[in-house]
Amino acid sequence: MPPPPKPARRLPLDAPGRRRLPPLLRRAWYSLNQAFRRRLAHLGGLTPDQFTVLRTLTENDPEGLSQRELTDLMSSDPNTMASLLERMEAAGLLERHRHERDRRAYRIRLRPGGRRAFRQGRQVALMLQSEVLSALPEARREEFLTHLGIVADACHAAAEGVPKARTEGAKQWQN
Repeated sequence: MPPPPKPARRLPLDAPGRRRLPPLLRRAWYSLNQAFRRRLAHLGGLTPDQFTVLRTLTENDPEGLSQRELTDLMSSDPNTMASLLERMEAAGLLERHRHERDRRAYRIRLRPGGRRAFRQGRQVALMLQSEVLSALPEARREEFLTHLGIVADACHAAAEGVPKARTEGAKQWQN
């Protein structure tokens, strides 16, 4: 295991020796995604993105979600989502039906194969999460996830053009 990082010195945000948010988030996401991809390989080719679709559908409306709702909940783009859903439908993981209120839209529902794949993938995801979070003291894990959620919300707000990316979570934390 690599040595713990040195405390950040008082350097400008763009100084080469400073730990910066974008490279840290990218490295964490890329590494986690690759580890998850390798561990899911034995589940018939299920990918991390496909698992995320299955999880999002499972954790939200049991009657399914519109393709737009799913795209928003996954912070994806419509073209990527359409292609992903097409492959998942062909694999028997989900089904798409015309939305009952908007004939231009689709409602996405899990099929039995998708529910089964989610249950199997969930076990892999929980084991990986436990392994990764074990790098932190147990007493700090929930706090870390809270902070990470605040940062994720702030990144989303910045992408949406919200001034100063002030989120409710960040405001609560400061009080």
